[in-house]
Amino acid sequence: MNLLAIGAGIAAITGIGAGIGIGIATGKAVEAVSRQPEARGSIMQLLLLGGALSEATAIYGLLVAFLIIFFMKA
Repeated sequence: MNLLAIGAGIAAITGIGAGIGIGIATGKAVEAVSRQPEARGSIMQLLLLGGALSEATAIYGLLVAFLIIFFMKA
């Protein structure tokens, strides 16, 4: 049972990576808009797409953590 908890914790850590990735991407997007304000629309579209993909990764990690905790009981 202890190893299951460790595995679930490791799977839940994917949220940290997603948060760091979104933070870096947002910072770069703000920097890009400040350099080229006329390209704001396309930069924001790409930022939203990248953020959605990054959040999907975090949600998958959380789902795996829940699956490990609730369905892998021995």
